[in-house]
Amino acid sequence: MSGPVRRFRRLPLRSRLALLVTVAVALAVAAVAVSCWVLTRTQLRDQMDESLRSLNVGRGYLDLTAADCSDGRTTPNAETSPGTTTVFVQIVQPDGSRCVGRGSTPVVVQDSDVEVARRLRDQTLHDGTTESGASVRVLTQVDRDTGYAVSLARPLSEIDEPLNRLALLLTAVGGIGILGAGAAGLWVARTGLRPVDRLTEAVEHVARTEDLDLRIPVDGDDEIARLSASFNSMTASLASSRDLQQQLIADAGHELRTPLTSLRTNIELLARSEDTGRAIPPDDRRALLASVKAQMTELAALIGDLQELSRPDAAHGGAKVQVIALHDIVEAALERARLRGPELTFTADLAPWYVRAEPAPLERAVVNILDNAVKFGPPGSTIEVALKEGELTVRDHGPGIPAEELPHVFDRFWRSPSARSLPGSGLGLSIVARTVGQSGGEVSLSAADGGGTVASVRLPGASTPPPGMPS
Repeated sequence: MSGPVRRFRRLPLRSRLALLVTVAVALAVAAVAVSCWVLTRTQLRDQMDESLRSLNVGRGYLDLTAADCSDGRTTPNAETSPGTTTVFVQIVQPDGSRCVGRGSTPVVVQDSDVEVARRLRDQTLHDGTTESGASVRVLTQVDRDTGYAVSLARPLSEIDEPLNRLALLLTAVGGIGILGAGAAGLWVARTGLRPVDRLTEAVEHVARTEDLDLRIPVDGDDEIARLSASFNSMTASLASSRDLQQQLIADAGHELRTPLTSLRTNIELLARSEDTGRAIPPDDRRALLASVKAQMTELAALIGDLQELSRPDAAHGGAKVQVIALHDIVEAALERARLRGPELTFTADLAPWYVRAEPAPLERAVVNILDNAVKFGPPGSTIEVALKEGELTVRDHGPGIPAEELPHVFDRFWRSPSARSLPGSGLGLSIVARTVGQSGGEVSLSAADGGGTVASVRLPGASTPPPGMPS
């Protein structure tokens, strides 16, 4: 059985559909044909039985048959046709013997016929055979006038021949219907799978040419249309992802070029000093080494940011997501920010708030927001940090961000013209937006009243810890 199934599965989808349609129609046609034949046969036999019950062979004919039986004589074997119906007539004796009517063909006496002759039952209706083996339908009953058990029989060939012709006709019609169903099934399969063919061609074209701008026309709202729409959405997403990847590579190359060029220049100066024996003044040497160290730090930060952005979204979920205290995360980030901005004053008003997130990326996002405030906060100014009802706000008193630049602050590698000279890769706020979004929250930057910038992060959560978690 597994062999035919494997061969069936190897067939093209179009052939399988056509074959399934053909088989289904063939089974339906066969069921209808058999049902029609059986119903017709039943109807014809019922009509024959009814005709036997209502048949009147004639009193005189029956008297002759009875007289022949009383004289111990039998008549020649022949068929007789009272009226227009062929009927075989014989009288059944209680001992199982029979007297065959004139012109009738002898019919084999069965036990049920003898029971009628012995008055054990009123009548019997059954299939029988003649002495020559022909099939007949037999009705044996007691004649009320004479008291004899009379068997009336009709040849079953009267209904077998029409049934045979009907069977041939149904077979021919069914065969034509099955052939037509096969052709119709093949046509339906070709027509129904034409959109799938277009989709297959589109997929092969994309695989061959990597052309992600290809779109398939969507007609209707059936499953094929939904599949085409899904394919279009997939290619659009892939095209967008490819563009973002190319943009990321281009921007990363641009950002890496500056520190690498500066680093290379400084190292070449140090190497030339060693090769030529011409010493660099101590102050200049310390400045070169400090510049090399700063460039190395900037490269390490840039590479770390790129690695964070290159992580797939799935890497931020799963088992690492847990319920964490956002206020504790902010406290830890504030400790790091105070070390980076010792000349600044930090104020904190933190209310308890518990969220579901991955601890390390969320802490990095908060650190990035505070670093941004430290970077733009003038010495001696205050950075105000507050966490109330799930909203974290960080306000600095720096120069602020022009309104026309606010829509771009979360773009990768975007840096304000006023911040080009400051350290940074332009990826910090992009990482913040991504991390907050993956935690189900929102982040925004806006101008603060009286100058400066307010960064706002809203995360869903609760002010009380879940059961079992320490507050």
